[in-house]
Amino acid sequence: MSTLSLTSIRPAQLFTASGSRAKWLLAGVLSLTFGCSSQVMAQKGQTMTTTPSATISAYGVLSDATPVKQVTLKNSNNIEIDVISYGGIITRMSVPDAKGQSGNIVYGFDSLSDYETKNPYFGALIGRYGNRIKDAKFSLFGTEYQLATNDGDNHLHGGVQGFDKKVWSMEPFATKTSAGVKLTLVSPDGDQGYPGELTTVVTYTLTNDNTLDMQFIATTDAPTIVNLTQHTYFNLAGKGDILDHELTINSAAITPVDSGLIPTGELMPVAGTAFDFTSAKAIGKDIGDSHKQLALGKGYDHNYVLKDQPDNTLIEAASVYDPASGRVLRVLTEEPAVQFYSGNFLDGSTSGMGQQHIFRGAFCLEPQHYPDSPNQPAFPSTTLLPGDVYSTRIVYAFDTK
Repeated sequence: MSTLSLTSIRPAQLFTASGSRAKWLLAGVLSLTFGCSSQVMAQKGQTMTTTPSATISAYGVLSDATPVKQVTLKNSNNIEIDVISYGGIITRMSVPDAKGQSGNIVYGFDSLSDYETKNPYFGALIGRYGNRIKDAKFSLFGTEYQLATNDGDNHLHGGVQGFDKKVWSMEPFATKTSAGVKLTLVSPDGDQGYPGELTTVVTYTLTNDNTLDMQFIATTDAPTIVNLTQHTYFNLAGKGDILDHELTINSAAITPVDSGLIPTGELMPVAGTAFDFTSAKAIGKDIGDSHKQLALGKGYDHNYVLKDQPDNTLIEAASVYDPASGRVLRVLTEEPAVQFYSGNFLDGSTSGMGQQHIFRGAFCLEPQHYPDSPNQPAFPSTTLLPGDVYSTRIVYAFDTK
């Protein structure tokens, strides 16, 4: 990786139109299973092979009587993913381990009411702006905007009712090699204080290459800011804590934070510190180190810089290996950074999907632009203008060893 310098960072190049990315393959009528062919049953006692499918069904009803749907995606290798229209939340991700035994590897709840009242962003789509904005305000072309405050005096993950708490429209689809769902949301001008009507389309595609490929597209009718991401909490063992998970992050620096977890504007090299994951090491190895930044975040809750200059190149941000199950997760992205969070604010007070949500029982890797970018001129820009297209991509790749 080249030498990092704030002065060398130019405004983001993610906001360029891409016609091919705006085309979506759809199929679907509600309450049907979408697949390219019927299931093929082998001889009795042998494994059943299926083509990819996307099944939509009723999931529940919110407190305001809004119905919520669920789409279940399946590939041909026994990976299954459940997505609900509330928040675009991934509620379940069943993935085989090294012995071929499938199990859920993400934190979630058993009921819609829990997602509505207790959810610390489990599995959710995050917008309009992932991570924190200082004092919940920013200026754009001379106009100051006041956003909703939901993290002390700051704005976090899109506000009091961010994209994680909106009901998205869902359209399932399937091909011979993949199954997916297109989610669409229109956020009105003034939503949580943001300017401009923002139309967002996110497509989740589960492939037979064992990847969940996520494409994010957004357009606006007025200048605004956008920083979308996905906030799944992973535990590759499906139980216990994640301190033995071995993590690699392809980053030479973080953006250090103040006591409010807002970036100071500097870049801090990770070499020789507890934040160095350039070679694989257990998450728990240095988490108890006396480094001031670990004290501020109660563990790892930091933005790792991936690129000097943002572009649309897909790169591997991080990989995680769980020795107990043999599962491997790789996170690829076009984003210039990734937030690594080690579950420091989980306290065991909630549970779901057969697991207690314990302290450091799950981790997040959230590809993104830097936190507080609208207030940090040297950081890559998150401004989106009318006529431009916000486009970015995140890929979860699953494997075993």
